[in-house]
Amino acid sequence: MSEQIVWFITGAGRGMGVEIAKAALAAGNAVVATGRNPDTVRRALGDSDDLLVVKLDITSPQDAEAAVKATVERYGRIDVLVNNAANFYAGYFEELAPEQMERQVTTSLMGPMNVTRAVLPVMREQRSGHVISISSSAGLAGFEYGTAYAASKFGVDGWMESLAPEVEPLGIHTTIVNPGFFRTELLTKESTNYATPSIADYAERNTAQHEFWESQNGQQLGDPTKLAQALLTIADEEQPPRRFIAGADAIATAEQQIATLQEEIDAYRELSSSLAVASPEDHVIDPRNGAQLS
Repeated sequence: MSEQIVWFITGAGRGMGVEIAKAALAAGNAVVATGRNPDTVRRALGDSDDLLVVKLDITSPQDAEAAVKATVERYGRIDVLVNNAANFYAGYFEELAPEQMERQVTTSLMGPMNVTRAVLPVMREQRSGHVISISSSAGLAGFEYGTAYAASKFGVDGWMESLAPEVEPLGIHTTIVNPGFFRTELLTKESTNYATPSIADYAERNTAQHEFWESQNGQQLGDPTKLAQALLTIADEEQPPRRFIAGADAIATAEQQIATLQEEIDAYRELSSSLAVASPEDHVIDPRNGAQLS
């Protein structure tokens, strides 16, 4: 049994997962670093007495259960789960194959669900734990060329928001992390897949969008090492936030989304407020002109 804080991190062989694992290890924690290829994870993180490398394809519930079992056998507990592994399918919705949409949702939404479902019994027994899921600013606002990715990340946000009140009475905290553009490996050829252009109406914009996303790889302003340190700070808090919006660009996206929602609420407030079932004593207002109907 370990007296250390035990971190369980998915997608720890590349990108952000490596930085989170390194930061957790440097802080003196025990780390379970998982990935589809354990050798890749070991090469990225090196050797440490506080490190356990476990094979985990997050799309496999059986892999998730086996990885959690190996963790409990080694450390006896899981204190922090970081759902980090994800991929990126880019393209216009009509040009994205159904199989691409399915793979996006399977990896970026169902994958974290598989791992969390395997981890929660351990945390419930402990009556403690912290589930951190890396979403995206695309979980706050959708964007052109991002229908698949945003759909999966909106799903992560809705799932985590709903999970929070279910598990908090059991001593388990949850945090959604919505990063903006960070210099991870999400936009590399290994993690990004594009729809096959097939519709003339999208051709010109398709070329521009593809060039933009390829040009952003390695140019993102966010520093993954700083985000990893921020996650350690949040995990150490007695009452961690349910949501952490990471990066100035993500904050700008969130603030713009708030402003847009408020404008839409205000524009249709009267119509929206007139939709209750009318009782006989109610005065019904005609939404077209505001005239009293009864």
